[in-house]
Amino acid sequence: MSTLATNAITDASGGNTTTINGYTPTMSNMAGRNRIINGDMRIDQRNAGASVTITSAGQYPVDRFKCVSDTSAATLTAQQSSTAPVGFVNSLLWTTSTGSAAGSGDDNLIWQRIEGLNISDLGWGTASAQPITLSFWVRSSLTGTFGVSFRNSGALSYVASYTISAANTWEKKTVTVAGDTSGTWLTTNGVGINVSWDMGCGASRSTTAGSWQAGSYPGLTGGVKVSETSGATFYITGVQLEAGSVATPFEHRIYGQELQLCQRYFFKKQSEAIDALQVSTPYNGSTGNSWITYFYPVEMRASPTFANPSNFYGSSPYAVKAGIRNVAMNWLVGTAYMQGVTTFDLSAEL
Repeated sequence: MSTLATNAITDASGGNTTTINGYTPTMSNMAGRNRIINGDMRIDQRNAGASVTITSAGQYPVDRFKCVSDTSAATLTAQQSSTAPVGFVNSLLWTTSTGSAAGSGDDNLIWQRIEGLNISDLGWGTASAQPITLSFWVRSSLTGTFGVSFRNSGALSYVASYTISAANTWEKKTVTVAGDTSGTWLTTNGVGINVSWDMGCGASRSTTAGSWQAGSYPGLTGGVKVSETSGATFYITGVQLEAGSVATPFEHRIYGQELQLCQRYFFKKQSEAIDALQVSTPYNGSTGNSWITYFYPVEMRASPTFANPSNFYGSSPYAVKAGIRNVAMNWLVGTAYMQGVTTFDLSAEL
């Protein structure tokens, strides 16, 4: 048996790391390199593939990707789709049923807000800021120049452009951005980087591409506005954001791992029988209150909001205490038996 000991393997020019089977290994392209969660759009805890109407409040057609529209005259929907390029099963589909021009301050966006804890190694806001590369697959009924932006939690933006050349055809896009060296970028559980695809932002919400600018600009001046064209469709999948200036192959994580990453931000408790033994005494006595505590499968980003309780036998809880690790529900004794089937939503989205 022989041993090869070397400090570097370079290509024929001697200047670059060699490529092996079309793949260039770097420090940032091993497991965990993709800062986007659910980039292949497989997880949809809220809707199970059903279409949702996009409003100014924002909706999540798939986990971690939010669709927002401030243009009330437009009729817009989004959903998980089974139309996808080779190597993927799902995509996010935006459909403009009735298009309308955006007001100057309107946002029409698809975004994912990346938690600061997941971008802390990029060194943004310092002299050591690393570049990032965003890659994704896109298909649209419209062609032309589109915009995608990168924003911090305050008012600093970089808008980049990409071109869709052929209608209704899957195309892979790659955008590389130099890391910002002077702004403030959270490295806590707040918003680290907001990655937003411009679907039809208004004039005052748009700017030119190619540089870091003061102000919150998610839109591209002069870019294609999907929300303005009736019947327009826009599909996206295979979204990856990674450190460095090279786009590596999409990081396919196993389903269970991807689901747990999503559950840090949103958790839907499915129907499940509640046993009276889980409830503190007295669970159906004559005095006092009764509590049941449910532990989450993962620690959530922050204390979540509790919503959509249903299917309690007797009545819903009158008090809820939701923390990052569990939720406790309180009933007044005599109002419910505490046995039955329970569902609820918990959201700690950014």
